[in-house]
Amino acid sequence: MTTEKRVVFDFDVRFSNGGGIQGQDFRLDVAGDDIADDALAAYIIRDLRLLMVAEVRILNKRIVAEPHKRAAADAAAAHGTGSTLIDLSHVIEADMITYKGLPAPVICDHLSRLASRASYAPGTEFQIGRIEMVGNTGTYLDTPYHRFAHGYDLAGLPLEQASDLSGVVIRVTGSAGRAIDWTLLAAVEVAGRAVLIETGWDRHWRTDAYFEGHPFLTEKAAIWLRDNGARLVGIDSLNIDDTADLRRPVHTTLLEAGIPIVEHLTNLSALPTDGFRFCAAPPKVSQMGTFPVRAHAIV
Repeated sequence: MTTEKRVVFDFDVRFSNGGGIQGQDFRLDVAGDDIADDALAAYIIRDLRLLMVAEVRILNKRIVAEPHKRAAADAAAAHGTGSTLIDLSHVIEADMITYKGLPAPVICDHLSRLASRASYAPGTEFQIGRIEMVGNTGTYLDTPYHRFAHGYDLAGLPLEQASDLSGVVIRVTGSAGRAIDWTLLAAVEVAGRAVLIETGWDRHWRTDAYFEGHPFLTEKAAIWLRDNGARLVGIDSLNIDDTADLRRPVHTTLLEAGIPIVEHLTNLSALPTDGFRFCAAPPKVSQMGTFPVRAHAIV
């Protein structure tokens, strides 16, 4: 297996009409073990859409082994022209705690195979399962009804809000703090799309660590997503909000705007950054605001 590499560097840009900008510890995915300074300079100019650049100095350049943050949108195409389905959901199991304070699901037989034999011809048997659980179990979708009595519920969820959406992954794994602010999202076009935030927190699933110190979006990040037209927002963390903030500003901002939320996603690292469709449609249940989904992507 080839180790993924990134180049870490500082830069100093000077403009021909005066002034300049600088950056420290900028990171960029690289295909090999080195990259020329001129190539980095061209990337900075193109990626930041700079005009009137007179000089770009690349400083303190080094190559490190780190997972790539920007996967090419056509990464899956290298394996053929067909579609690939990628599962983004946790398995729901009996006695599984999704969120402390909420009960675990109870899964059992309503009709066992053995008991069913009395109702059918010899050699024919069926199992009918029974599950008792709260809506906030496993990987689930929140509708506005979860937060607002007047918001649409699961039965009122428009399919175009949760199915066959153009998707984009914003990778924030390795961020220094827990709070994910709007500045970490601002480089991405989110209008009309499912915006999936990869924090890497799903690695703690089914452990005590999952419930403590999770990454979350800030209120400003939620406002930015709302104002820039996000269709759905998902995260692979315990909660999209800071659970210490009892106002729940991210839920409030997004759900009030009719933007569904998917929490407890997993396997987002398997997705390209762009170029996939996202689906997370729940059952059509009246007067319920949340329900587990089989979230998945089509690449």
